[in-house]
Amino acid sequence: MNRLENLYRKIIMDHYKNPRNKGLTDDTRYKQEHIKNPSCGDDVTIQSFVEDGVVKDIRHDGSGCSICCSSASVLSVLLKDRPVKEALAFSENYTKMIANQPYDETLEFEDALAYQGVRKFPARTKCATIAWKAFESTVKVEDNDE
Repeated sequence: MNRLENLYRKIIMDHYKNPRNKGLTDDTRYKQEHIKNPSCGDDVTIQSFVEDGVVKDIRHDGSGCSICCSSASVLSVLLKDRPVKEALAFSENYTKMIANQPYDETLEFEDALAYQGVRKFPARTKCATIAWKAFESTVKVEDNDE
């Protein structure tokens, strides 16, 4: 394993073992989406709070593999405090990166870059994107309200 792959593995394991923004809230201002992948057992719930067109908070909970759970943590850090349209564009580009499709390489993916190796394992693509799809669902409702 080269040094970059080792670094990416450490980032994934850090977010898996020490997830940021984990735990759901009862606050009714949050939009929630739950997705379960029956083929592998990944199960994730994302909650997003949007105010004035900005993603003010993202919470997550669930179970599954390290890729699924850690990517929810990374998402919750990277997309918080972004305007909805920017957060959606970022999420869509992340999904394209994972799927080995052309994406905006000028974006600062930070810890999300750790998942670019997933494209070598098509069966794991959903693991890396399930939380992101749930997030998109929680904010697209808000985006349509504007």
